[in-house]
Amino acid sequence: MKIGVIGIVLACFLLCCSCSSTEEKRVAPKARKVTTTLIKKTITTDDPKKLSDYSFFSGELKNLIPAEQVYPYAINTPLFSNYAEKARFIYLPQGKKMTFAQLGAFTFDNGAILIKNFFYHESEGDKDSPRRIIETRLLIKEQEGWKPLNYVWNKAQTEAELNYVGKNIAVDWNKDGKAKQVNYVVPNLNQCKNCHNSNNKITPIGVTAAQLNRRYSSLQEKVNQLDFYKEAGILSHFSKAAEYESMPVWNDSSDTSVENRARAYLDANCAHCHSAKGSAKNSGLYLNYHQKDQRKRGILKPPIAAGKGSGDFKYDIVPGHPEESIFIYRMSSNDPAIRMPEIGRSVVHEEGLALLSLYIKELQNED
Repeated sequence: MKIGVIGIVLACFLLCCSCSSTEEKRVAPKARKVTTTLIKKTITTDDPKKLSDYSFFSGELKNLIPAEQVYPYAINTPLFSNYAEKARFIYLPQGKKMTFAQLGAFTFDNGAILIKNFFYHESEGDKDSPRRIIETRLLIKEQEGWKPLNYVWNKAQTEAELNYVGKNIAVDWNKDGKAKQVNYVVPNLNQCKNCHNSNNKITPIGVTAAQLNRRYSSLQEKVNQLDFYKEAGILSHFSKAAEYESMPVWNDSSDTSVENRARAYLDANCAHCHSAKGSAKNSGLYLNYHQKDQRKRGILKPPIAAGKGSGDFKYDIVPGHPEESIFIYRMSSNDPAIRMPEIGRSVVHEEGLALLSLYIKELQNED
């Protein structure tokens, strides 16, 4: 009799546990949101602690004079980063190369390192005025894939120290005689991985044929940089630059149409997440330059998730009406819960906003 009672109690207990487990499994996981909070824990690794340990640059570190096997590069339309300028380089070990791809990022041999330095001139637009380098970001090609590392510069501009956890830095400069200030946010490693995520793997972003197809005076004034790399023997599977498309320069009105410049801007600033392989793939909003589907580009497309981020507007882009478009609402906000891009900026890019507003004004509603 006692065994029977115990059996019934045990059966009821197991049934309750089973129901509880089933209920838990039916709960949908919460959407993952990129955080702008700095990581506070200490991380210990064998990564070089100082930028100078790599010997990328000759002479004074702050002059960023490339050493052997370090090659400067520039892109047509860059990512906006709180008005910071950038000096970009590629390090290739002896005998190593990068491999051309007509679409998407080039591939690199193990040991290659992409180097991006973020800085501000004391007077914006005056290349001869003193500059302050804020951080140097590295993307290192290892056997297992790409690894991001950040190095934060000291005020004396003599060294940059390894930083995993992110940092807020107040930066002052002037533009057209007006004082400017920004709270520059050095990203933590999780934020770096989110932006460089492609099908859950870290990948480079800006080193594409369309972005690199241009001349660059730091290499050779009159030679396309892709042709230069081929002649230098560091770019394989490539014929000549004239055979391939160039990404428009977003702020050069003489280059191409407003729409093409806006598409280039969206590609550079949004498509690393808003693509079929990016971290925002579930949004259905794909903003790479060659995307032809107008709805996927946001035109008369309702957001997947409504709420504060949409501002109660109905569509990402309303042709002819930037003031009714979620794009403009989010790009003109500095609220972390609203702004786009979510990370990488803390001020509004007024010039980029003006370009996208003009682009939407000029769109014709074909429905």
